[in-house]
Amino acid sequence: MSTTSIPRFDPVSAATAWTPTDGAGRGQQRAGAASFFGVNTFGLTEMQARLPKETYKRLLTTIESGNELDPGVADAVAVAMKEWALDRGALHYSHWFQPLTGLTAEKHDSFLSPSEGGKAITEFTGRELIQGEPDASSLPSGGLRTTFEARGYTAWDPTSPAFIIDGPGGATLCVPTAYSSWAGDALDQKIPLLRSIHALRVQVRRALALFGVNPTRIRATLGPEQEFFLVDQEFYYRRADLLTTGRTLFGARPPKGQELEDHYFGSIPDRVLEYMQEVEEELYRLGVPIKTRHNEVAPGQFEMAPVYEEANVAADHQQITMSTLRRVARKFGLVCLMHEKPFAGMNGSGKHLNWSMATEDANLLEPGDTPHDNMKFLFFCTAVLAAVERHQDLLRATVAYAGNDHRLGANEAPPAIFSVFLGDQLTDIFDQIAELGTAKSSKQGGILGLGVQVLPKLPKHAGDRNRTSPFAFTGNKFEFRALGASQSISFAATIVNTIVAEAVDELATKLEREMEGDTSLSDALGKVLANVVPGIRHIIFNGDGYSDNWQDEAAERGLLNLPATLDALPHLVREKNARLFERYQVLSQRELESRYEIALGQYFHAINIEGETSADMAATMVLPAAIRYLNDLLEAGARVREAGIKVGAPNRIAKELGELVDDMDAAIRELQEQNAELGGDEYSSKAVHMKENILPAMTRVREIADRMERIIPEDLRPFPSYREMLFIR
Repeated sequence: MSTTSIPRFDPVSAATAWTPTDGAGRGQQRAGAASFFGVNTFGLTEMQARLPKETYKRLLTTIESGNELDPGVADAVAVAMKEWALDRGALHYSHWFQPLTGLTAEKHDSFLSPSEGGKAITEFTGRELIQGEPDASSLPSGGLRTTFEARGYTAWDPTSPAFIIDGPGGATLCVPTAYSSWAGDALDQKIPLLRSIHALRVQVRRALALFGVNPTRIRATLGPEQEFFLVDQEFYYRRADLLTTGRTLFGARPPKGQELEDHYFGSIPDRVLEYMQEVEEELYRLGVPIKTRHNEVAPGQFEMAPVYEEANVAADHQQITMSTLRRVARKFGLVCLMHEKPFAGMNGSGKHLNWSMATEDANLLEPGDTPHDNMKFLFFCTAVLAAVERHQDLLRATVAYAGNDHRLGANEAPPAIFSVFLGDQLTDIFDQIAELGTAKSSKQGGILGLGVQVLPKLPKHAGDRNRTSPFAFTGNKFEFRALGASQSISFAATIVNTIVAEAVDELATKLEREMEGDTSLSDALGKVLANVVPGIRHIIFNGDGYSDNWQDEAAERGLLNLPATLDALPHLVREKNARLFERYQVLSQRELESRYEIALGQYFHAINIEGETSADMAATMVLPAAIRYLNDLLEAGARVREAGIKVGAPNRIAKELGELVDDMDAAIRELQEQNAELGGDEYSSKAVHMKENILPAMTRVREIADRMERIIPEDLRPFPSYREMLFIR
């Protein structure tokens, strides 16, 4: 008896389920975006309008200068914030924080409090604004507390504006907060970030004083570029692997992928464009300055990015952006995937973190027209080079986790070897300093003519860009290009701030010593740079980071090559790094070790879930589909023989598929056995077991399944194919 096909998802339905929204009036609404930008944030304009003048002034000194918060302002701010939130339709508030899950957390409380006579009033006190107490027992702590010790505290962060999230259940006031244990240990991403910002501010201010500059504000600035995939929810919910792991564990390459390079910067599909516009509107209301949107390299892949903001606010806004991208996608029948490698054989998704430091009126990494004689720029650029050279291991460990292992080093992401791209102009300047002791000139870019009179002549930069560099100078900032799409930017920013603070500290100390007596600033800085640059010059590399030759050259230069997560993570807790964090009071030894323990645990759990999902899908979906088709082939072969027709295809295909069925059965049993053996009691040994045993077993199962996919007819395939997921939207 012939096997009937399985209940089938409908690609045509997925392709036609969405219809464009009526555009009447939408263009005018979007054209007026400037009028509603930030309306859902309790920012400076709203504070100034609602707070007493003296209260606003005291709060502003904390926000702009980093001065200690005056506790006396809390009650006035709480009342004003509550009235504003009620005006915006919010009946609940939440302390919004960033635990060490990489995501955000919140617990909603009502403004309503019962009063006499069975009535209620709205209340929000300064104490409720300043401190919350969520149950902390089930959030990651890395050993900083035991599970039965549940108490944790959230503390208001006045430097990041409160905001309102409008949802189908109503509006909620979200107050950005820091999150700590009862003992005062940082259990979140925000506290170390704020500490690192302070450390950088102190050292940069000290250095600028040597240049005769005393700014009011010193800021680290960030601009994260977010890549993501979109798939129709019809396909997503029929893929157990996407549902539980965020990536496909099975899937043969489609006939067409990204080879034609026709998706990158192509016309944005209507459905995706409307989705992006809705995301932009929501983010504009929340004060997130989204600037760009475009198709990325792989089919189904896109990118959105903001302009630069102060580091702490940018980190909060990035979490809001990721949440908004995921939430709004459902309105359009889409699912937003932020896994680093949701589709094998296609480019994965990263998150480029553009970093700089600035005063209220100047970017300290702006080289100017003649960077060779721009003393402040040379000082701070050298500090960044020195920081990356000393802490290659720490930067690599920052981006080490299971998802990112799929893309670092591939032809879509930077290599696992950390170097710095400076471009021809700056490299020439640092070569002059290293070889001659001083820089006398700067290469100039000139004008680029395109050979057509009607086209304008373009200003030509003094050097090209390099997409293979993990840490690249791009005009007036450094681009940390190795982050994965799903990770929080906070820890990476914390690392960059801290290592640069250390380098600025040490350079400033050297400069102070050289300036003792009558030595001029120019002469003193020249001596310092002539002494420092030769020792860090090997970190500069402008070539092809994907080439095999770079691996050998990097080794000769003494650069680290840490290809996988388990190679990189142990460097997080190296003695030099522990001393660094302790010295600048960014992370205590306990806090640093906790993050290492959490990272190991997250690596183990991510791959363990993938291994269990892979075995389950292979045993209950892939293998049964293959056996169904094998049964059909055997029946077809028998009927052909009965009819006396010489057709060999059914038997040939049955033989090939039968061998694959046996191979798959053996591979599933091996994976199941490895899944049952978790690798010991410690996360360190469990993680090694995942890398050395689970991943190879999963790879073997996938190889067989993907070969089967090319044989099994579509009506028997148990889940959507790459062709459907990547090209139907």
